[in-house]
Amino acid sequence: MTMATGGEATGMRGQGISVVALGTAQDGGIPQAGCQCPNCRRARRSWRHAARLPACLGLIDSGAGRAFLVDATPGLPEQLERLGGPGGGLAGLAGVLLTHAHIGHYTGLVHFGREVMGTRDLPVWCTPAMADFLRENAPWSQLVHLGNVDLRAEAVPGKPFSLTEHLALTAFPVPHRNEFADTVGYRIQGPTRHLLYVPDIDRWELWDRGPAAEVSQVDLAILDGTFYSADELRSRGRDPREVPHPPIVETMDRLQAAVESGAQVFFTHLNHTNPVLRRGSRERAAVEGRGFHVIEEGAVFIL
Repeated sequence: MTMATGGEATGMRGQGISVVALGTAQDGGIPQAGCQCPNCRRARRSWRHAARLPACLGLIDSGAGRAFLVDATPGLPEQLERLGGPGGGLAGLAGVLLTHAHIGHYTGLVHFGREVMGTRDLPVWCTPAMADFLRENAPWSQLVHLGNVDLRAEAVPGKPFSLTEHLALTAFPVPHRNEFADTVGYRIQGPTRHLLYVPDIDRWELWDRGPAAEVSQVDLAILDGTFYSADELRSRGRDPREVPHPPIVETMDRLQAAVESGAQVFFTHLNHTNPVLRRGSRERAAVEGRGFHVIEEGAVFIL
């Protein structure tokens, strides 16, 4: 697999299908509003090098001149700039795919409304349950009523759908807090390679698919790395049962054999308190020492 890392996505697109990490943080980004933890203070001092946007992928078919977003985050304006929209060699944003209805993953849709971009019939792929939520609840329902977005409930688990001739996706159900709709991950298929994207999950043991089996079937996996360990939550007075993301240390244990067999696993959706954000930290060294990776914003993967 060809991969470029570092810098911004604009100007880094390869030929064929590129997947660009446009955001790698948990829903609130880094720095997070109102937080004075060491990572957030560092991000405020060095915005260019330490700040991160909420988790988001850009999918680019350079041959077709089309680009897509996986999730519409609160950082959508900057992520569109990184994607290389107007003046960036693309015909423009061709659509958005949603994973679920938590604030870091869909609230950026507001920018497509008449107060900002005023898009016309922008395709938004999602599950039927997510489409119902958007149609039935303001302010999202206004986007549908005014024709800013065209909801396409084609992200039916297990049923592949195509975005371009050379880019296809398959959604699959993911166990996660589903207060408003359901949650899916995506298997992204390019001409020669496959990528697994699961930015949010409650517990691996609740997922009937099994992470090791899924990772072994793709060339690259970008997975939920919200917290490094349960101690990270306990040190801030939080009960890990209230924030049920699988800690990185647990995920590494589950996937160690797959990585040793050649799988490439990157952690994303990093909480602002996560120590792996700091290069040179003991925790970052432990991740890299075991053959795993902490994804960097601007990383480009060629499929």
